[in-house]
Order: sequence, then C-alpha cells, then structure tokens
Amino acid sequence: MAELKARLQADLSAAIKGRESTRMAALRMALAAVTTEEVAGDVARELSDDEVQRVLTREVKKRKEAAEAFAGAGRAEQAKAEQDEAAVLSDYLPAQLGDDELEAIVAEAVAEVTEQLGAPPAQRQMGQVMKAANARIAGRAEGARVAAAVRAKLQG
Repeated sequence: MAELKARLQADLSAAIKGRESTRMAALRMALAAVTTEEVAGDVARELSDDEVQRVLTREVKKRKEAAEAFAGAGRAEQAKAEQDEAAVLSDYLPAQLGDDELEAIVAEAVAEVTEQLGAPPAQRQMGQVMKAANARIAGRAEGARVAAAVRAKLQG
C-alpha cells in the first residue's frame, strides 16, 4: 500500500476517535476518491504515492472551486466548510513553489527546449516547454500558474 494512503487511513482513524468532523469528512472523501481511482479501468490496482498525490490535488481543486461557487451564491457557511476541507487535504501535498522558484524552473525548461530545437522556442512550442516544466514541478504548482509563467517567459 502506498505510504500516503496508509497515512490518510491512520489519520482518518485518529480523526474519528478525536471526533474531528471536518477532518473526518475530508479524509473520508479523499480515501473514497483514491479507491475509485484504484478500481477505475479494466483491472484494480494499488496507486503509487505520486498517483495518490494527484488524486489529492484534484480533490483540493474541487473543494476550492466549490467554495468559490458557494461564496458567489451567498452561502458563506458551506464555502467555509469547503475551504476547511481543502486546507485539511493540502496538508498532505508538497509545499507550493514560490514565484521565484517557479520562474527559475520555467527558465530551465525553456533552456532545455531551446537546446532541443536549436533556437529559442516560440509561442507555438508552449506545449513542449510546459511538458518540460511540469516534469520538474511535479505537482508543486497549479497548472494555471505554470502556464502563465511559461507564457510570460515565451513572450519576453
């Protein structure tokens, strides 16, 4: 079993014993999403820590989007609950990159693609730069932030 999944299960047991309702709800939903991912496809399989991390990232993103929707609809209590759950799940994810670190990684990716192409990449090679950057970032920054940094770097 993946170490991260085992940690989620252990923390869920502790949350149940401690009667921490927000933590318990967030961990139950996260483990349900992990289990769903494990049985998706033709054959059931165990997820690696990286795959569990991707599932958690997706769940955090869902919670943040739901919080925004609730806030926009004037339902502050539900928005707060979603934000709290996102915060619980964020504790299991690696720390997000700062802007300076992100720009440095994007610069490395641009240099790598420049070396491959023999010329500086243009805007139409953004996909290649994104692929190289995402390989280095490994979930430590949201895709929209990475895309914005790559776009800014390619535009000069």
